[in-house]
Amino acid sequence: MPIDFQQARFAMVEQQVRPWDVLDPRVLEVLMSVHREDFVPPRHRKLAFADLPLPLEHGEVMMKPVVEGRMLQALAVKPEDAILEVGTGSGFITACLARLGREVHSVEIHAAMAERARARLASAGFSNASVDAADALAGFEPGRTYDCVCVTGAVAVEPERFRRWLAPGGRLFLIRGLSPAMEATLTTLGPDSQYVTDSLFETDMPYLVGAAPLPRFVL
Repeated sequence: MPIDFQQARFAMVEQQVRPWDVLDPRVLEVLMSVHREDFVPPRHRKLAFADLPLPLEHGEVMMKPVVEGRMLQALAVKPEDAILEVGTGSGFITACLARLGREVHSVEIHAAMAERARARLASAGFSNASVDAADALAGFEPGRTYDCVCVTGAVAVEPERFRRWLAPGGRLFLIRGLSPAMEATLTTLGPDSQYVTDSLFETDMPYLVGAAPLPRFVL
């Protein structure tokens, strides 16, 4: 029996995302309008709206829809915002950010994944999103600041460079700590050039390449 993707998308928003205190109407509209099934690997397309992380290549995953919703809501993206995304993955969050803001620059360490995400975004008509193959933890420098920096993989320790990429009033979302009890945080650069960090929720997420904790040796 064919899947009614529109009905499945509605159920995802109303039965998973909204009950997790995602109430921003712009975020809910984006999750309803961006076709998540077109960004899921073909072998998992039937699970596009399931309440679970979906595996991608290289050990990466698509976030659970509830985490995506909470992240987008926390960033409070405005239509005029410029956004930097660290970790393109499938390109779905890139598409959501592009729908919410003015422009998105996304970086993905795996060149083949970056190319596939670029193709999906073009096919879906997103002309305000660019994807580069680069390592955000080593060598990459955007040469500018952004209103939002969205980090879609976890880090054991927050790299200082992420904060440098924030414009005044900018917001940085990231997930940090040790698995399985990681902390999702939002850091804002205030008008006094001070950073304020709020703890949002507990979750678990694969680490960005190069951001996992160092192994501990027990004698």
